[in-house]
Amino acid sequence: DGRVAGSSISHITTVGEPAAATGGADAVAACERHDVALARAFGVLGKRWTGVVLGSLRSGPAGFRELSRAIEGVSDSMLSDRLAELTAAGLVARTVDEGPPITVSYALTPPGEALMPALAQLSAWAAEHLPEAARDC
Repeated sequence: DGRVAGSSISHITTVGEPAAATGGADAVAACERHDVALARAFGVLGKRWTGVVLGSLRSGPAGFRELSRAIEGVSDSMLSDRLAELTAAGLVARTVDEGPPITVSYALTPPGEALMPALAQLSAWAAEHLPEAARDC
C-alpha cells in the first residue's frame, strides 16, 4: 500500500509523479509549506552554537560573560554573532541597563521560550541516537 515500515508516511511523491496520485494539489501545497517552514527554522537554528545558546537562556536572563562561561568552547566572537542573530530573529531580547555600571543581559522572548520543548526533545533524541564525540581533554 506504499507505507514505509515503522512510519506514518503512507506515500512518498517521486519526481514526475502527478500531484493527483498523492491527494491532489492541496496536499502538495501543504507539504511544500511545511518544507519551507522547516527550512526557515533550520536557517536560524541550524547554525553552530545556536541551540546551545538558546538552551543556556532557558533558566532565565544572563549576561554575556555568564553565557561565555556557561558554554564551553564557544569564542566570544561566535557568541556575539549568535546572540545578534537570535535577537534579530526575535528569539532573544537584549536589554541594556544604563547602570552604573552599564550591563547587558539576554533573555528568551515568548517565541524563544516556545522552542524549549522542541529543543528538549532534540536533546533527548541526540542522547539516545547520536554517539558522544571523543573529548580531547
